[in-house]
Amino acid sequence: MKITKSTIKQYLKEIIYLIITMTIVANLMSIYRSQSLNDAPLAIKSFQLINHNNYNIDNTKPLLIHFWATWCPTCKMEASNIDFLSKHYQVVTIAVKSGSDAEIQNYLREHNYNYKVVNDIDGSLSRKFQIAGYPTTFIYDKEGKLRFSEVGYTSTFGLWIRLLWAKFK
Repeated sequence: MKITKSTIKQYLKEIIYLIITMTIVANLMSIYRSQSLNDAPLAIKSFQLINHNNYNIDNTKPLLIHFWATWCPTCKMEASNIDFLSKHYQVVTIAVKSGSDAEIQNYLREHNYNYKVVNDIDGSLSRKFQIAGYPTTFIYDKEGKLRFSEVGYTSTFGLWIRLLWAKFK
């Protein structure tokens, strides 16, 4: 079989078409799954982290709350995005049914992640936020109003733009 320029062009067109289609489908699924999330203003003022420190929310900045799990493959792909953003923004992550505090700390250490983590060992926080799939991300403005929610993978750039938008709302 001889590969010609026209064959390569056809394959590239099909690959691009597939990527565009998958992106559209993923976004539609995220919108559909986001409809059942708790969209009430954030009532929580502080979190108990796995290092036993209490983290108080700074009401002068937007807040990203990220629900994830150590057993979730998509969460693993998105973890470096969350880690990067946590160095520049107010980020709290919630590990759902992912083991003990020590097990989660080992996971973070193994992957060199440094974000703040709450252990939702029994899933009670995820139920409160009505989480249906992982990862799920909420972005609140400085008044605690929900500005964005996303179910599934989101790029660093996508999260950064949403945080920037929430900052000026």
